[in-house]
Amino acid sequence: MDDFPKKLREKLTERAAKNALRELTISHIPIDFSSNDYLGFAKDQNIFEGASRLLKENNYTLNGATGSRLLSGNNALYENVESGIATFHDCPAALVFNSGYDANLGLLGSVPQRGDIILYDELIHASIRDGLGMSNAKAYKFKHNDLADVHRLVESNRSTANNVEVYIITESVFSMDGDSPDLTAFVDFCKKQNCRLIVDEAHAVGVLGNTGEGLLQELGLHNQVFARIVTFGKAMGCHGATVLGSVTLKQYLVNFARSFIYTTGMPPHSLATILLSYQELSQTTSLAALKENITYFKEQVAVQGLKFIDSNSAIQCCVISGNDRVKGIAGQLREKGFDVKPILSPTVKEGQERLRFCLHAYNTKAEIAEVLRLLAIFI
Repeated sequence: MDDFPKKLREKLTERAAKNALRELTISHIPIDFSSNDYLGFAKDQNIFEGASRLLKENNYTLNGATGSRLLSGNNALYENVESGIATFHDCPAALVFNSGYDANLGLLGSVPQRGDIILYDELIHASIRDGLGMSNAKAYKFKHNDLADVHRLVESNRSTANNVEVYIITESVFSMDGDSPDLTAFVDFCKKQNCRLIVDEAHAVGVLGNTGEGLLQELGLHNQVFARIVTFGKAMGCHGATVLGSVTLKQYLVNFARSFIYTTGMPPHSLATILLSYQELSQTTSLAALKENITYFKEQVAVQGLKFIDSNSAIQCCVISGNDRVKGIAGQLREKGFDVKPILSPTVKEGQERLRFCLHAYNTKAEIAEVLRLLAIFI
């Protein structure tokens, strides 16, 4: 007998009526314009074999961590990975979390304190919003990439009391628009206003920078922010995340970040894959190929007379209002062999539904030109 709660069933029915019901699928569509595997590292044989070789050479034979890192789950491989990450990102310290979601929950759920103020971009990732929900600080959203609105909120909400911190949170590349804030202006503002800047670089690492270090390092701003969040499930092609910051911040998170303290550590194979992915990133030619494809894609958008959200990242979005319409066009592209995902409301605001093209180093120019030619016809 199906006794699923009525209120929950009604929510599913309502979602289905809006053609926005989420379902798990396995894609067999040959041409990938949907995955976050920007550099192709997820399927890189050298990384796969190198990680296995590293484990054998160092006699890491465990399938799992055996416990949280504060109990039995820490090991020398963790220390090597965090040290290597800190060096690559020119940062005093790095602390690895099991996922980007865990990293944002841990950082934002523990750092801002009661009486502090948090200002966050209105398009910030859901994991950051959930982390803010765990905090005792007051949080206010500002208009997307709008520093003037940030200034207004600082002026209207900052307390004259001592020890009140103001944290400003943004992303270097936004996952649903692919655009970036003026990080130089944000850093300058935070200096003048004595605020602490936190930047999520999930979709910038492996894509931006001379060797994929991210946008902050490309701009030379990385040592002027309070914390950076880097995730490995995008361009790095593996799993996990890290918070970059001071040695004291790392010590604080080890003691107070609940998503770090109360979870089993990552298995050795995951850590070895992270290490090999960073080694590959330092010497790969895939980054240059990706940047070339981004430039070519934007050129072809102009050739076809299409309108996309302005972006210099691997995420390129064409707004097509309405769940039915955007799903229909995605289906037409799918029939032609192109995997392009429709982004539906409520993931984005109603009326802002879109096709989200994720570009990769392994996409060919012929594929890019053809998918945009077809889009111009279908739209």
